[in-house]
Amino acid sequence: MSDTLSVNETAGVNENVERAVLTFDERCKSRLLVKLDSGEHAALIIERGRVLRSGERLHLQDGRLVDIIAAEESLFEALSEDPVLIAKAAYHLGNRHVAVQLQHGALRFLADHVLAEMVAGLGLRVSAIIAPFEPEGGAYGRHHAHGSEEPLIRPKIHSFPAQ
Repeated sequence: MSDTLSVNETAGVNENVERAVLTFDERCKSRLLVKLDSGEHAALIIERGRVLRSGERLHLQDGRLVDIIAAEESLFEALSEDPVLIAKAAYHLGNRHVAVQLQHGALRFLADHVLAEMVAGLGLRVSAIIAPFEPEGGAYGRHHAHGSEEPLIRPKIHSFPAQ
């Protein structure tokens, strides 16, 4: 049986909810076979260029809900009390098209020792951490539709029974 999954931001909190724990890379894919916490496999189909965010709730046609959860990943965290140093590091990482999660006095990026050395060379304190990764969405938001345009494809999921 195949089910269609769509974003449902008004679903109640006391409902039976499945979970899909996905890395940032997985949450960026337009086609992906995911394993739900229940063991069931699901084919996720989303608009190309759209990123699923942790906390988004997707709705199956059969009434079940699936929460998207950001998986813990190997990251580097760069710290500084100097906002100019944070801005310089974000600029240099962005110039290399690296996804960056900005926080007050810190930025995070996926583990890459070359990038960590570059950022440390700018004067930031860099350490390896394991944490969920939620980088900035970019200047154009969360998907590639423009203005008030609707996304071309709503998220869909096709479920397969656990084996």
